[in-house]
Order: sequence, then C-alpha cells, then structure tokens
Amino acid sequence: MSRLKAELGEELEAYFVEKRYELIKQVVSRVLKGRRRLTLSDLLDRVFLHRGLGIPIFLALWWALFRFTFDVSAPLSDAIDMFFGWLGDMAHDGIANPWLASFVADGICAGFGSVLVFIPPIFFLFFGLAILEDSGYLARAAFVMDRALYKLGLHGRSFIPMLLGFGCNIPGVMACRTIEREEDRILTILVNPLMSCSARLPVYVLIGGAVLGAYAAAGVYSMYILGIALAVCMALLFRRVIPYFKGRRSVFIMELPVYTRPTVRGLLRHMYERGVLFLKKAGTIIFSVMVVVWFLATHPWSATAGGEVIENSYVAMLGKALEPLVRPLGFDWRAVAALFFGFLAKEIVVETFGILLGVEEEALTSAIAQIFTPVTGLAFMAFTLIYIPCVATIGVIYRETNSVKWTVFAVVYGLLLAYAVAFVIVSVGHALGYP
Repeated sequence: MSRLKAELGEELEAYFVEKRYELIKQVVSRVLKGRRRLTLSDLLDRVFLHRGLGIPIFLALWWALFRFTFDVSAPLSDAIDMFFGWLGDMAHDGIANPWLASFVADGICAGFGSVLVFIPPIFFLFFGLAILEDSGYLARAAFVMDRALYKLGLHGRSFIPMLLGFGCNIPGVMACRTIEREEDRILTILVNPLMSCSARLPVYVLIGGAVLGAYAAAGVYSMYILGIALAVCMALLFRRVIPYFKGRRSVFIMELPVYTRPTVRGLLRHMYERGVLFLKKAGTIIFSVMVVVWFLATHPWSATAGGEVIENSYVAMLGKALEPLVRPLGFDWRAVAALFFGFLAKEIVVETFGILLGVEEEALTSAIAQIFTPVTGLAFMAFTLIYIPCVATIGVIYRETNSVKWTVFAVVYGLLLAYAVAFVIVSVGHALGYP
C-alpha cells in the first residue's frame, strides 16, 4: 500500500474517489446528449471554489462580516450604554444605604451593563454567519480550506468544528466527534480553543474601541485571523513534534449543497437561537461571578470606604500579587484580575474592568484608554484570545478526550502560547517606536 501511495503521489482514498467521479462523468456524458447549460450555481462555484481566488474571497467576506457587525450595532450598543449609566446614577442617588447603593450601581448595573452592551454586535455577528451558512457558502469555504488545512496538519473535517468555535468553543469541541480517526479528532480538539468565540468579542470591542480608534474593526478582525493562523501552526507543530499525531491522515470528502436564498425568518431564528445562549450565560454564570467580583473589589468595607476603594480591596491584593508575572507585557494589576476571573467566563473580563475602574458605562472606554496603549491593548486582546479556555470548555475537552493528560496539556500550552504571542507583540511594537 505504501508503495502504491508513493507511486500515485496522494492518499489512496482521495485517488479512488477522484477516479469514481471521473467514471460517473463519463457515464453521464454518454447518457445525456448535448452540452449541459451552465447554471448560476456553476458560475458561482467557478469563483468561490477557484484555487487562487477561493481563500482571498473567504477572507474578504469575513472582513465584510465584521464591518457589518460593528457599523450596524454601534447605535444600539450606545443606547444600552446610556440606559445602564442612567440606572447606575438613579441607584446612587436614590438608595440611602451606601453598601446597598454600591451593590446595585457598581455591582449589578455596572456589571450587567458592561456585558449586555455587547448584545447587538454578537447578535449581528450570528446574523451574518447565518447568511453565509443558509446560502450554502460555508460548505464551499470548508471545501476551499481543506487543501490548506491538510497541508498544515489538520483534517478537512476540522474546518466545521473550528468554524463552530467562532460562536462557542463548546459545540466546536463536541463537533469533533465527526472526525473518524482519533488522532485527528484530538488534535482538532486541542487547537479549537484558539478559535475566537463570541464571548471574547466584547473584550475586543472594548479594548479596540478604547486604544485603536479608527482601526478598532481591523484590530478585532486581526484577532480572528490570528486565531486561525495559530491553530494551523500549532497543529503543524504537534504533528511534527508529538509522536502520537504522526501517521496517515484520512481525507475529507463531502457533498456540496445547492445554493439557496436565505429567508428573513430563518436568519432571525438562527440569530436568536445562538445569541440567546449569551443572554442565558449573562443571567446565570456572569451574574454569580459579578457578585463575587464586586465583593472582592469593595471589601473589606472598612478599608475601602475612604476613597481608596479599589487599592485596598481583596481583588487588588490578588492582582498585585500576580502583577510581576505580566509586567513584561505592560499589564497592570487590574488587567491581571480581569484575566483571572475571565477563566470562569470570558465575558467576565469586561465586567471586571467595569467594576474595578468604578466608572459609568459611557466612561469605561475612556478609562480603559488610561491603562492600555495601542500596543499593550493589542497584546491584551491576543492574550485573551489564546490563554486558558473558559472552565466549561475545559470540562468538555476532558469529556471528549476522556484524558486528564490532554486536558492539562490544552491548558498549559494555551497559557505559554498566550504569553509568548503577547510578548512578541509588545516587543515588536516598542521596537517600531510605538508606546
């Protein structure tokens, strides 16, 4: 078999599939007389599946998706921002008990407001993804990316789980079950957390909007491209370095669906079904962690009531204890605390900043600009992308791999990679003369 494969120069499965379709083409040409009329689907496939144009078109559509997400959702996000700022002011002015006023204004209003302000971009992102999916384009994107993924160490079927990871890493990891070979499946699971899930989007929007200005959308887009690039690079590295992943890879074979015109009802249903998961998380996990962060940021109450609220708090003690580890990256103790609680859920990063900075929602962006420069802000976005997956994703990784070894490996390599990438961004930025 190995000799035959060497002579053919390709995988035997792919060779026989190709020959089978050549035979089908010959039979069809004999049965059907005359030249088949080209359809719109054929013309579109000639463009979208083109060897040279396929990947650039995919990247261009991805960029258009994020421009759409930012531009359309901005007015709605501003309205939510103003509403929660107004609620916080009402709580401060209307509640006599200072402890209760702080809990309602700085805990509930600031915490929930800092997260819910990102509902519009998340919902519009899912709306755009639904257009690409329902039209039949995403299947073509998987076909186009298969050749590149195969050469870089991933299975062609890895594209769908990785694509799902843009919504949430949990279904992305679970979708790896469709990959037959165990080594390919585990490899895809290990790199899937590098896909930028919707929970990270609020962090990108906040930091990018604060320090990147007109380049905020480009900064967010770069995080998604960085995640894809790191995933294929790590897959290639693991293939070459870890003996478990060496060996023959199975080929990717799929039937392309016909192009369809998406319906408004279908698009809205998909947008709601996926976006509502974010709302449920905001109402359960995020609220619980919000109370913990507020408590640690405002207690001990006797030591934090004199104006130095944050500096004397428990969360400041935690952040300052860990700050030396990330000082080479340009992060302060508030960034460390936000990343620490982000382990529970990535949305908590934004909420933690809202509580630690102690400002109204409309002033949060300005406050962030005081603790990050464009270089360190971009490094923080990259660190958020790469470091430890949320605790729910780690649980799913363990369940799908049934291995403590691979679960710990996913956590450790993610942390080391995040630090290395953030350090490179900061070093290169400073070397180029940026602050």
